[in-house]
Amino acid sequence: MKAIMIMFDSLNRRMLSPYGCEDVHTPNFWRLAERAVTFDNCYAGSLPCMPARREIHTGRYNFLHRAWGPLEPFDDSMPEMLKNAGVYSHLITDHYHYWEDGGATYHNRYSSAEFVRGQEVDAWKAAIREPYFPESYDRDRAGERYQAERRNFHNRGSMVREEEMGLAKSFQLGIEFLKENHREDNWFLTLECFDPHEPFFASQRFRDMYPHSYSGPHFDWPFYGPVSESEAMIEHCRCEAKALYTMCDEYLGKILDFMDEKDMWRDTLLIVNTDHGFLLSEHNWWAKNIPPCYDEVAHIPLFIWDPRCKKAGERRNSLVSTIDIAPTVLGFFGIPPTPDMNGADIRETIAKNVPVHKAVLFGYFGKEINLTDGRYVYMRGSAGGQTVYEYTMMPCYMNTRIPVGLLRKAEVSREEFAFLKGCPVFKIPRATYGLAESLLFDLKADPGQLHPVSDKETENRMESLLLHLLEENEAPAEQSARLGLFTRT
Repeated sequence: MKAIMIMFDSLNRRMLSPYGCEDVHTPNFWRLAERAVTFDNCYAGSLPCMPARREIHTGRYNFLHRAWGPLEPFDDSMPEMLKNAGVYSHLITDHYHYWEDGGATYHNRYSSAEFVRGQEVDAWKAAIREPYFPESYDRDRAGERYQAERRNFHNRGSMVREEEMGLAKSFQLGIEFLKENHREDNWFLTLECFDPHEPFFASQRFRDMYPHSYSGPHFDWPFYGPVSESEAMIEHCRCEAKALYTMCDEYLGKILDFMDEKDMWRDTLLIVNTDHGFLLSEHNWWAKNIPPCYDEVAHIPLFIWDPRCKKAGERRNSLVSTIDIAPTVLGFFGIPPTPDMNGADIRETIAKNVPVHKAVLFGYFGKEINLTDGRYVYMRGSAGGQTVYEYTMMPCYMNTRIPVGLLRKAEVSREEFAFLKGCPVFKIPRATYGLAESLLFDLKADPGQLHPVSDKETENRMESLLLHLLEENEAPAEQSARLGLFTRT
């Protein structure tokens, strides 16, 4: 048995033709939908990048106990479990966060890994001199972002031709892996692409597919936060994003072509997924992290071809989550999940739309906690500035170790979370932020989440589901307390 997981970063389902998008050219995603099962109710769990990857490895939520950081010594890692069971696991990626402090333990869980450098602000090439900036680049507007964009343009300077870009290099390595190993048995390939994550840097031939009139400053990397740009700038940025989506689509097609040519559909599981989506000015917000976790960010695409049931061109409306990836891949190779995995093997969901969840959680550490049952989304807010704790043996954030001043405030804890396997951890205080009030949305009546509803009966039901899932996932007591869930009568 063989399995391929193609993971794009920040892939917004509303930009893909199988999910109803008509103004972005994505024929290969449509071709994939005709070859696989398309999930209409898949949700992210922990956001953003590395928190999502931790739960893809572990099959359990990250954001209830910790923010961004490495895999922990006590974590069960799906690729490592495959490796230990005699299934070769290989990672190909240009996702540069694996090179930072907060992602440094992930790639070593695989049997082997290949990296492509240079995405976004990857500290790759020496950046001593000033890079080349486009004539339209507005340094005053960049402000605090200038150093990040300076690094990004250093990287772009080494990507003059399309074949030098991270997306192209990653897929070329993926094709090389398949050429060498498609006749072999017992392997799992993760082909993970940073694109279409911003900045929206695509080859000119894809940008030419979205002609528009624009004479403003260089703008293909939205600042995270409220939209302040003109309509012309917004439209330009969206066109740059569309070009990158189409570029991703073309390279996805190369893998589909190879699978067709070698008839790999007979015995190869194919998963195409993402970590989260992205706001492209909807709700008057850019990006993620800061705004509420709207559907553009949390409601994600998922396509799966399972050669055991051979279901193709079908859709599934059963609720699934990122935490289901690890148990599903393990199950494909006949390996049982560990007791600490709260996700489900969705084999029967793929085959027969069998439900595995009544509701799923999603969110960021320290923000509002979100819940959906597939019809309603409930965002449970709490007052900002309250204290929550990170439980970790690996005190790192995205690109830095946790500061000594904060570590001095840490306790050594022996909380009896089962997934800790009896290990002591640092208990590090963090302040909460995000929504102060709770919001309820009816996705059937209001798929754009433009009008929160007041429905006490539904809110009470969602509150009960939320409390149940927090208990089931061993959420720390302070998480439930800050949401006011222990004071209900």
